[in-house]
Amino acid sequence: MADVAEKAGVSRALVSIVFRNQPGASQETRERVLRVADEIGYRPDNAARLLARGRSRTLGVMFTVHQTFHTNLIEGIYPEAERLGYDVLLSAAAQARSEAKAVEALLGHRCEAVILLGPDAEAAYLDELGRRTVTVSVSRRVPHARVDFVHSAEAKGIRQAMDHLVELGHRRIVHIDGGRGPGSAERRRAYRSAMRRHGLESEVRVIPGDHTEQSGIETGHLLLAERDRGLPLPTAVLAGNDRCAWGLLMILTRSGVDVPRDLSVVGYDDSHLSHLMPIGLTTVRQDAALMAEHAVRFAVERLENRALEPREAVVDPKLVVRGTSGPAPEEPAS
Repeated sequence: MADVAEKAGVSRALVSIVFRNQPGASQETRERVLRVADEIGYRPDNAARLLARGRSRTLGVMFTVHQTFHTNLIEGIYPEAERLGYDVLLSAAAQARSEAKAVEALLGHRCEAVILLGPDAEAAYLDELGRRTVTVSVSRRVPHARVDFVHSAEAKGIRQAMDHLVELGHRRIVHIDGGRGPGSAERRRAYRSAMRRHGLESEVRVIPGDHTEQSGIETGHLLLAERDRGLPLPTAVLAGNDRCAWGLLMILTRSGVDVPRDLSVVGYDDSHLSHLMPIGLTTVRQDAALMAEHAVRFAVERLENRALEPREAVVDPKLVVRGTSGPAPEEPAS
């Protein structure tokens, strides 16, 4: 600022007035100061200015590198944060970087609140974190933790998917479990409940897995190996999420299984890649934009009132029918 003031022939205080857009400088002076700043490459350090006031007005977001649905959520977080006057700082959890380390990095950069996308941490850690700083968990609900929660109505989404498959005549419907992934327990319970409701309890089969393509690939190999031993393929597979469904589709199509003629596949998330595949994925859509808005608003509202009790926003999902689901194949004559 001293360099700008010297070159523009004004005081440093006047330069400060111009950059804060406060009254006290003529239009000619403002234009000269801004022109000089541009010429010498000066940019105001907004972060330093905010920190001098004891605020960073920055929301930290912890996400997982390979979870495509997290990019949808992040895309929704930015505009809502900007609308409310906050910046966003991202920190990734990866195979060699724990969620705790990603969160500590955000706190080390003076983020005022943290938004956790699909956290896998223990409930005790989330509760402790929520008592240290304003915390919002997206896609994972942990009862009794001092954290705000935003998630989709998992059971409703699974029920829509299962009703769709049963209406198409499917009975041998397999579910690939999401393991410890966010929403997995609820989706697993909802699948079992839907099978019972449709009188298909004897056909219930949950294959262990997780929210990765590798899980779908391994399930594909398993089902094909069973077919080679004379066992029938299921007529439909409800995957734990879209990534798992993509892995399964890759193996099935490479092995000559016609989807959906021979077997239908349904995912969960409707992440941005689900409609870009050669055959569009039938999936349950989570409203990422609305979930992101809730998460940002929860964080900002709690920053303004720390006495608020933990809150929960439940967003309705919606089945999106594309090309990977169709009528159940006819059973061979006995």
